[in-house]
Amino acid sequence: MRKTLICVVSTFALASAAHAQSSVTLFGLLDVGLSFVSNENGSHNFKADDSIWTPSLWGIRGVEDLGGGYKTVFELASQFSVNSGAGIPGPNADFNREAFVGLEKEGIGRVSFGQQYNLMGDFLFFPPGRFDGSFMYGGLYNMRQGPFSALGIPNNPTGSFDFDQTGGTSRISNSVKIISATIGGLRLGALYGFGNTAGSLSANNTVGFGVHYAIGGFGIGAAYNETRYASLNNGHDGIRNFGGGISQPIGDLYLNALYTNTKNTLTGGVVQAIQAGGLYSLTPFWRIGANYQYMKGNAQLEDNHAQQVTAAVQYSLSKRTVVYAEGVFQWTGGDVPGGHNAWINGVGQSSSDHQIIGRLGLQTAF
Repeated sequence: MRKTLICVVSTFALASAAHAQSSVTLFGLLDVGLSFVSNENGSHNFKADDSIWTPSLWGIRGVEDLGGGYKTVFELASQFSVNSGAGIPGPNADFNREAFVGLEKEGIGRVSFGQQYNLMGDFLFFPPGRFDGSFMYGGLYNMRQGPFSALGIPNNPTGSFDFDQTGGTSRISNSVKIISATIGGLRLGALYGFGNTAGSLSANNTVGFGVHYAIGGFGIGAAYNETRYASLNNGHDGIRNFGGGISQPIGDLYLNALYTNTKNTLTGGVVQAIQAGGLYSLTPFWRIGANYQYMKGNAQLEDNHAQQVTAAVQYSLSKRTVVYAEGVFQWTGGDVPGGHNAWINGVGQSSSDHQIIGRLGLQTAF
């Protein structure tokens, strides 16, 4: 009886120790506000809208310490509309934002499997890169759109929504991702998304690479992603993206610049985009940010082009809650009169060559 009791106690102690070395965290973001659109499908629109500065989402993140510097990691994240409570993009969208499990070794890196962000997002948008003003203050309105629906990205609400796939709106299913630890300022990444097509490894697949280097406060990075779609040449053509960015803090000012190049490999349609801006911290509570971007399509896209200015003011009510005001102005041109209407990401197309948005919003995190 004593031996049995000792065995039970020992097992319980081991289980308790393992539990103490593991953690599961519930996290989320909620963003709501009021937006005024000068011209949306031919009319002014004053509306309640959410998931603009950041997506509204909730998720579960877990870590288990395996010892020897090894860890098991997982994350499940789902996006939803605060105003309606509905999942995004629709029913049966549970954990569509991210769903992965992987292994991580301290000082080496991580390998993960599941539905994950592509490397355009990982190395150009999210920290430590932060080359896109959309991450820091511009949000959805600052992600690339414009009069480029002829780009024809499959499974895309407009054909060119976040066309360079940098803003985290594009995730890769059935993917294997390897991200190194940062060693001597250098961080590397590679991704492969299986097409799950019998008889072919290349049909419907995704290939991606990323690199980031930081020295002092200066950062530079680049990324590549090509996703093939069943609707484009039976899965043998797709959308290819590549880009690069730089960043440099100067006191309380954070400067960034980003270039991206997007191509439909079947039609030859290409859009290039360049963005430059900065975020200035006036006080620990007040921040202002602004950027300018220029987007240019090639002849297959009727040489349509767009210029856009985005500016925002943010005030931190606490470490987790921010109120903000944002203004966006886009104006466009192209070869075909009436064929290059302005179109800011996240709203309906303008009936003219310009579009303006003003927004007041509230964002909180947990």
